[in-house]
Amino acid sequence: MAMEAGQIKTLIQDAFPDAEVTIEDLRGDGDHYAAQVISAAFTGKTRVQQHQMVYDALKGKMGGDLHALALQTKPKD
Repeated sequence: MAMEAGQIKTLIQDAFPDAEVTIEDLRGDGDHYAAQVISAAFTGKTRVQQHQMVYDALKGKMGGDLHALALQTKPKD
């Protein structure tokens, strides 16, 4: 079952209320997305830690409802 971009954005923003979140459906199939997430919560975290934080925010949807997510994260300035 595919996810909508709005669902992904909501899950991320629920976990990171200050986040700037951009979601793009790469193939138009609801299974392959790109996301850019900018949040102060990432300050002092490695890129791997930042990505793990976002995957945690997706509450187990990654690999199931959400097939692929090209993720870019960075701390908010």
